[in-house]
Order: sequence, then C-alpha cells, then structure tokens
Amino acid sequence: MSIELHDRLELTYSELEDRNLAAKEQRSKRVAPHKIQEERLKYLTDEKRIKAVTVLFSDLEGRLHMLDYDKKFIVKSFDNLTFDGSSIRGFTAQRESDLRLGIDWSAFHYAPSDVFGPGKVLVFGEVIDKDGTPYAADIRGKLKAFANSLYEKKSWTLNAANEIEGFLFKGVDAERNYYETGKFEYVNTGGYYHSLPGDPLRVFIDSTAEVQRAMGFQNEKDHPEVAPSQFEINYSYGEVVAAADQIQLYKLICRQVATKMGHTACFLPKPVVGVNGNGMHTNVSISTNGTNLFWDPNGEEKLSQFGWDFIDRILTHGNDICLLLNSSVNAYRRLDPHFEAPNQLKASAVDRGSMIRVPLANERSARVEVRSVAPDANPYMVMLSVFRTGIEGDTAEVDNLRQAERYLPDNIYDAMDNFRNAPWNCKLLGNDVKARFADLKEAAADRCPRQLGTFVKVPEVQYHHEVYNQFLWNMF
Repeated sequence: MSIELHDRLELTYSELEDRNLAAKEQRSKRVAPHKIQEERLKYLTDEKRIKAVTVLFSDLEGRLHMLDYDKKFIVKSFDNLTFDGSSIRGFTAQRESDLRLGIDWSAFHYAPSDVFGPGKVLVFGEVIDKDGTPYAADIRGKLKAFANSLYEKKSWTLNAANEIEGFLFKGVDAERNYYETGKFEYVNTGGYYHSLPGDPLRVFIDSTAEVQRAMGFQNEKDHPEVAPSQFEINYSYGEVVAAADQIQLYKLICRQVATKMGHTACFLPKPVVGVNGNGMHTNVSISTNGTNLFWDPNGEEKLSQFGWDFIDRILTHGNDICLLLNSSVNAYRRLDPHFEAPNQLKASAVDRGSMIRVPLANERSARVEVRSVAPDANPYMVMLSVFRTGIEGDTAEVDNLRQAERYLPDNIYDAMDNFRNAPWNCKLLGNDVKARFADLKEAAADRCPRQLGTFVKVPEVQYHHEVYNQFLWNMF
C-alpha cells in the first residue's frame, strides 16, 4: 500500500481562476494595503499545505528574479527579507550589497501546481534600500510611486494592455545553446492563424492559455502569428503596475510550459532574419472615475485633445526613450521596414509603420498604441517611460509633428547616444540610474559586432540580458 507522504496544496484550474480573479479585484479596487496584508498572512498561516512563497522582482534590465522563502519563515520575517544586491546586474556594488525585499501583498497569485510545483504561491516584491527608502534602480517601485501619485492628486488611473509575440523553438534552452548550434529550429511553419490538431504550436498555445486563465489573466484571443512558429496570446487590460507584472508572468508561464514540452519560448525581438520579428504593442489609456480621458466622439479619430497631446509628447521624445523600449542589440533588427516595423516617428490610424497608432475604438476602448516596443524590454521601464513622457514630456515645435519624416535609430549605438544626450531621461530615471542603464547596454553591445549584417550573430543572443548567465558571460 502506497502512502502519500507530502500533503501540498494543489488546486484545480477553476479554483485557481476564482481565487486569482478575487485577488485581482481587490487590487483594482485599491483595497487598503494593511487589510490585504492581514488577509494574506492569515491565509498563509491557516493553509498548512503551502510550503513556500515565491517572491518575484526584476532587475534594471527587466530580467525576472525569483526567491523561494519557506512559508513559516516569511510569515514571521516578511518585513526583514534581505538579499545580496551585488549579484544583480545594475543594482549595488559589492562593497554595499545588502538590500531588502518588501512584499506587495496586493500582487499575490495562486499558482498551478503542475507548472510551478505543489504547495507554492507567488507574490511580487519591492526592492528597498538600506535606509528603508525605495531602491532607485527598482523601476517597478518607481512606476508604482508615479501611478499612485497621479491617482492621489488627480484621481487618474493609468491603464495598459500588451500584445506580446514570441517564438516556440525546438529543444530546451535553445537560446543558451545558440553559441553551439548557431540556429533556431521551428516547431512548425504554418504561419498566421494556422492550426492543425496535435500541432505542437497549437498545443503550446492552448496549454499556456489555460495556465493564464487559471492565473486570472482574463484572456481575449490567441493564435499563431505571421512568422513560422510564432504565437500571440492576448488578455485584458489592467492598471499599469498590474499590467507590467502580467508581462513578466506571461513570459514566465510561456517558458515554463515550453520547457515541459521540450521546447523554448523565445522573446528575442528578431531571432530569425527574413521573417517577422516579435513585438510588444503597448496599448495605453488614462481614466478617472470610470471615464476614459482619451475618448472624444467629436475628436480627430475620436481621440480627445488630451490623447493627442499625449501622443505629441511621445513623438517628441521618441528617439530619447528608444533605448528603453528597444533595449538589446537584437531589437534593432526588428526595426526593419520590410516587415511592418514601426520605425517611423509619426502617428497614424492605419499606417503600421508608424511608431504610434490610434486604433478604431469606442468610449470604453479608446487608447493609444505604442508599436515600437520590443518584448525583451523591461516592462516597468516601458510603462514608466510611455506614461510619464506622454503626461509630463515636452512638445517639439515641429511642423506636422505627427507625420514628419523622422525615423527611430537602426542600431543600438545610435540609440545609446540619443539616450545619454537627452536631458529628459535624467528627469525620467535620475542621473545615477540613467548612467547605470546605459553602461549595462554598452557592456553587452561591445561584445557584439557593430554592424548587424544579414544573419543573427551568436554574441547578440549569448549576451542578451534575458539569455546570458555567468557561464556564458565569462566565455567572452
């Protein structure tokens, strides 16, 4: 007779969806943090089948990090979680390495046991400096503070939804093994909307979508994309910090599911030359008390003047913030006009080569779509730069600004020069964080050929911030 030794929490997908949607509603209604904290701690204390709490945070480049804390330990010590920041690129120097993790109890997620293991829950953390203040290089903290200040001062809610494209390649760790193989292998070559029963890409999309539903994503549609082995799984909009968290979870879920299938989910912007790359179209709007401030039934394209002013500021600073939206060497392969690349600094309702599009919409869905965003960008950096620039940036005195013949840079070095020379970025990030970010980008770029050429080089994959590890970095 077999005896079950481990009694760990394993919820059905329906139970997970109900619990995650309830937690999501608390967050959207801005339930007082102390009430949510009290509720979560009581749950963790009472639920004996939970063994660990996975705390997630992101580094300056946007790479997701995860720490598992024993459940009993975190219940007792949640307000004193220290970690070594010197091991995180873009964080502290070795001589001043101690940082703390605060828990954002509103960003709490019940995790499917077949994907993340039984007896685990997930929660996002906030990086705290030695003196107890928010850590300057934790962009999630900066975004949250900015969004909260606008809500407190103006009752504005910043909303976002992202369309995140990716590739499914054969084999586990296809990116990390690229320096040996020199190629990526498609799992199918069907293309846009293509689907056959048992097709590995369709099985992957279906499996990933099920996990997203269970985690409260509120899915909208999913399908194979234009390029071979490419996919897109769309879900509903959310408040800006929650939306950025969902980007990190989306990519994490895709990678977990792909690995279980023996494949790799890849979010490099252009892993294969000659086919469409991966984008992350970022749809944004601002509302107050349920009213969409971007909607005007009598406005041009039914967008309000406030919405058009928002667009004008982003176009003005488009080159300044390009590095924040396209932060890898590989990203500049995607800004290629032959594949519907949004590399033109203009706005349009129909031209998909424009950096910004104004989609057909109604009062609820009126929004601005920033198309020149790569899926490997730090999602918190993307949201902060888009919203803060659109709200607080300058407006250039340029004739016909929205249709001027201007282009985004086609290589990372020009983007770095624009970024470093832009006074706006000092206001956006602060001098120290601006310099750190630029240095990280330059360190990776200097390991890659300056000319992109006509095929993807090993270094642009090997030293990509979402791919490298200590072993690969030290192979230079």
